[in-house]
Amino acid sequence: MNLFDKIAADLLDAMKAREKEKLETLRNIKKALIEARSAKGAGLELADEESLKVIQKLAKQGRDSAAIYKEQNRSDLYGQEIYQVGIIESYLPAKLGTAELEACIRSVIESTGASSMKDMGKVMAAASKELAGKAEGREISEMVKKLLSQ
Repeated sequence: MNLFDKIAADLLDAMKAREKEKLETLRNIKKALIEARSAKGAGLELADEESLKVIQKLAKQGRDSAAIYKEQNRSDLYGQEIYQVGIIESYLPAKLGTAELEACIRSVIESTGASSMKDMGKVMAAASKELAGKAEGREISEMVKKLLSQ
């Protein structure tokens, strides 16, 4: 069962259980996946890697919205947004810790033969593909810069 089918099944379960907020969140995820699937150049099916990218984007948008709500002292909206982000993130793989991320990027650097900051693009491309859903692009970029500048 691919990620899209799992979300569709969970959507039906939430509907049957009358979980309003969870249902709304799952509908938003499914809508975003359908939009990505029907985008120009996309195939009929969305690979799990592409689905993860869409879900990561939704989670990041939710975290950003929650931060804004917190700044504006809107605890009601903040709580709702954090709950939705929790549901969205449940479909993402577990995040890597700093040590694990460093080890993965070191292996990517070795496999690509990178030796300086000139090779950052090559390393970023390989690392982003390998670590899709496990780490944010910003974290990957910072670690690659740190390791290549040593």
